[in-house]
Amino acid sequence: MVKIKYILVGVLIAIIGIAVVIALSPSEEKRVRKSFNLLSERVSKSPDENTFTVLKKMKEIAALFDEHCELKASDPPFSGSYAREEISTYAASARSSFSQLSLKFYDFHIAFTEKGLANATLTARLIGKSMAGEQVDETRELECILTKIEKKWLFSQIEVVEVLKK
Repeated sequence: MVKIKYILVGVLIAIIGIAVVIALSPSEEKRVRKSFNLLSERVSKSPDENTFTVLKKMKEIAALFDEHCELKASDPPFSGSYAREEISTYAASARSSFSQLSLKFYDFHIAFTEKGLANATLTARLIGKSMAGEQVDETRELECILTKIEKKWLFSQIEVVEVLKK
């Protein structure tokens, strides 16, 4: 009788342990959102940012993208396939035009179409102040495809969706 109690207590502890691990481990949707949060943090810029911080952020931005990422936009010069190093270089160039910059993502809709692929439709808002002192406030709808590589969700395609204007 005593052995059965110990076995039942052991099984109960194992079940509780498994439930806690499952509850605390982030879902795939949360991991995809984390990629967007990291991109937001790394694109954003504060006025007191030093050179080492800039270099670190550019290296970290590159790590969020697949080896090649396709950008689709209505403006042909920006559309194309870019290597992650090119993305980092373009991001650094764009950030240097701003004294302050903030990128936020809203209204996520994430679907997992097949194993290792996530389609995310969302709204992106870029707010900043140019070096010339002009205020920038742009909002765009994006459709992104992320690929899971080595447990990380990396951007492999970003499409800017044209929204009708009134």
